Amino acid sequence: MPARRIPVAGPARGLALAQLVNSLGDGAYYVCSALYFSQVVGLSAAEIGLGLTVAWGVGAVAGVPLGHLADRLGPRGTSVGLALATAVCVAAFLVVRSFPSFVLAACAYATAQCGLAAARQSLLAGLVDRDGRTAVLARLQSALNAGLALGAALGGVALHIGTTGAYVTALALDAAAFAGCALLLARLPEPVRAGGAVPARGAEATVLRDRPYALVALLNMVMLLRMPLISLAIPLWIAERTTAPGWTVSALLVLNTGAVMLFQVRTASVVRDLPSAVRTVRSGGVLMLASCAAFACTALDTPLWALSALLLLAAGLQVWGEMRQSAGAWQISFELAPAERQGQYQGLFGAGVPVARMLGPLVLTALILSWGVPGWLLLGTLFLAAGLGMGPAVRWAERSRPAAAAPAPGPAAAPAPGPAPDPVPGSTAGPAPGSVPGPVPTGLRPSAPPSTGR
Repeated sequence: MPARRIPVAGPARGLALAQLVNSLGDGAYYVCSALYFSQVVGLSAAEIGLGLTVAWGVGAVAGVPLGHLADRLGPRGTSVGLALATAVCVAAFLVVRSFPSFVLAACAYATAQCGLAAARQSLLAGLVDRDGRTAVLARLQSALNAGLALGAALGGVALHIGTTGAYVTALALDAAAFAGCALLLARLPEPVRAGGAVPARGAEATVLRDRPYALVALLNMVMLLRMPLISLAIPLWIAERTTAPGWTVSALLVLNTGAVMLFQVRTASVVRDLPSAVRTVRSGGVLMLASCAAFACTALDTPLWALSALLLLAAGLQVWGEMRQSAGAWQISFELAPAERQGQYQGLFGAGVPVARMLGPLVLTALILSWGVPGWLLLGTLFLAAGLGMGPAVRWAERSRPAAAAPAPGPAAAPAPGPAPDPVPGSTAGPAPGSVPGPVPTGLRPSAPPSTGR
């Protein structure tokens, strides 16, 4: 990765290195896991899909209580523990040989992943000042995509070899990567609690009673339905409804990953406060609508060169919209959360990722593959409505914040992120865990924003 996309020395750089190591192992895992579970463990595609659906449902529920645990015990120790737990869960996949044991291991894996996402977001909130969080998250997103791309290349080697040993090595690499991530997180300082406050024992459900924040999280969850687009819906659409050659799918995956690595930091540089975050999310909804309309047009009978141009345009608009939505959502999720309860609030906000992974394939295939062009337009309208609704929802949440719960800035000693990149007119940017170049099985991608969690 270019040096200017890596934060300066300090906690921000430590978080970025942990993200890079973590995602390198994940890249190999995502490429090889489906074939490992089917060819080595002996599970059917239906069993794999059902097990992962159940697992991500469990993980979505576990995010809030594990985030609260990070608030009470400290985000660094909780992050380290959950990273090690994830390593153990991945290692457990190496010994499962039945559907019940697979479901148990997958539930434990998803729970640890979702809890880790919330704890790491809370850790970032404690180590980086308010003004620098979105910029640091953008750099973590860039590191995430770089690691996924490298890991996917290693996973591709395992796929080429195609033996049990190769698949086992890929999964073992992911387990080792999570253990390495835990070591890097353990080297970070423990954040100073805001005002020395520790959430009371009866505060577990505080975020669940915060209706304005829950609405904001729900709208973000709707926009996160974009996550299975590049790995599932778009490849199926291209194969079944267009005359584009098969290599087009890989080209769009590379475009998505490369754009996030190159432009996420620049996109996030325009987000400085809640008003700019709301504008960025709103523009993300507009771009996603335009992207869906462009993808719908690819069903028309057009020459190959025109079809290819339409697909590139649609994918470019998509990744630009994703990156803008992510940058704005990061700022909103932190700004509206009480400083002493960042863990549980990030747990609720981050629950959108496993829910999108769980429901997204069903919703997107029903809309796009069953309804065709009208389905694309309906999906785009859904993205637009969620983007436009974010402004009123955020204003409601702002009005409901008591003065004492206003988010406090991070510790003064926390270093600011690296120098802001030079603005590039017309540059695009994007989102959630970026796509990896290779066959990414549905439901196996990271739990989102970088901490996690696209």
